[in-house]
Amino acid sequence: MARTVTVAVLFSGRGSNLENLIRRFHDKEFGDKRVVIAPISNRPDAPGIELAKSYGIDTALIDHKRFPSRGSFDEALVSNIEEISPELVVMAGFMRIVTEIFTSRVDAINLHPSLLPLFKGANAIEESFGSGMRVGGVTVHRVDSTLDGGEILDQRCVRIEEEDTLESFREKIHKTEHELLPQVVAKLLRLTE
Repeated sequence: MARTVTVAVLFSGRGSNLENLIRRFHDKEFGDKRVVIAPISNRPDAPGIELAKSYGIDTALIDHKRFPSRGSFDEALVSNIEEISPELVVMAGFMRIVTEIFTSRVDAINLHPSLLPLFKGANAIEESFGSGMRVGGVTVHRVDSTLDGGEILDQRCVRIEEEDTLESFREKIHKTEHELLPQVVAKLLRLTE
């Protein structure tokens, strides 16, 4: 019988990468492993919550606005993660800077829409597009106590063509995220068809 492997996916917005991981992995068997996606959001209005529900998956909600400090929010977040005891924690559009309370207790990876160490932070796509460089990209990295720092696990370049607009570049970045993240997740979990 297959062993259940839980992947916690932290998100704050529309959940396109969450949906991609659900479609690719949720309730599917890979050799002796059956993967379950466990979504966690910090925003009660995140469209990804309804999206997950459309797949029959409930999202754990930990509203960061209900906590007096980053530390107290991280404490609640870590407690929730430890309760579900996931094999892997994936931050995919999770728009929170975590503290050492989180990084000292949770081994997580993050999806970032630039070729790190370039263009850290929330405006990476815009900064990358406006940089004058001919390439942008996507990075999956381990989460540590620095902003968008941590060991780089994999990266993919995205060309910025003359005819690209910010919107078309953003679409190419999202398409690349949807290709790269599942590959890294499958590798880390040693999933085989």
